[in-house]
Amino acid sequence: MPIDPVKAVAAEPRSVEISWDHKDVQLYHLGLGAGVPATDPDELRYTLESRLHVLPSFATVAGAGMGVVGGLSAPGIDIDLAAVLHGGQSITLHRPLPTGGRAVSTSRVAAVYDKGKAAVLVLRSEAADEDGPLWTSDASIFVRGEGGWGGDRGPSERLPLPDRAPDADVERPIREEQALLYRLSGDWNPLHADPGFAALAGFDRPILHGLCSYGMTLKAVVDTLLGGDVTRVRAYRTRFAGIVFPGETLRIRMWAGDGRVQVAVTAVERDDAPVLADTLVEHA
Repeated sequence: MPIDPVKAVAAEPRSVEISWDHKDVQLYHLGLGAGVPATDPDELRYTLESRLHVLPSFATVAGAGMGVVGGLSAPGIDIDLAAVLHGGQSITLHRPLPTGGRAVSTSRVAAVYDKGKAAVLVLRSEAADEDGPLWTSDASIFVRGEGGWGGDRGPSERLPLPDRAPDADVERPIREEQALLYRLSGDWNPLHADPGFAALAGFDRPILHGLCSYGMTLKAVVDTLLGGDVTRVRAYRTRFAGIVFPGETLRIRMWAGDGRVQVAVTAVERDDAPVLADTLVEHA
């Protein structure tokens, strides 16, 4: 079997130094659709260096996402990347992210689960700078065709939505070129740019990055329910439930609770087909 669960989990963590500056942060925000309207004071916090703050989901692309790359190349893992799907993502923030800096990102395989027809790798990356921990990020990666060895199936937690109307219901358009801009932050998978490659993968046209929808959703929550204050975010997790295409519209419904916001994200033009599920923002 190309995945050796015992060897993968027991492998020594891998560390790499990463760095970023305000241009990386601004590019990431623009890739999420920030800057519309361009002169809106609320949007300038995402686009103008003199006012810049950092959306916490930037952690998924800082250093071009080297944490996930390091995990997929760990000992005990030899897989076909064409069989890989990003199943879920979580981030825990230890303090607000600076607009620029250097950090050490340490990655390891935290768990390997047997889902029968697929294996799930939980790739954990932890980043810290000279002042201490910055974030911990878990990416759940489905590897089709690699299950069935009789291992632990792992958790299957679902987060039921509240049985009431949402506290906020907003729509966010995805520009036709948005995937082309977002991929400049480090995810060069041709699935998001090359129509021929997308067709080989079974799609009519290139799809938007799941992590772009992930970032767009967090921005909507921050701007709508958290007073635009990115420093209030403590943790953020989701399960990728479906695809969305450039040119479509995300519908983002939010339910506020005690220090948390539950979210459901769907594609408007396809009868509210699920995009993100089991989504939760924990905040101060």
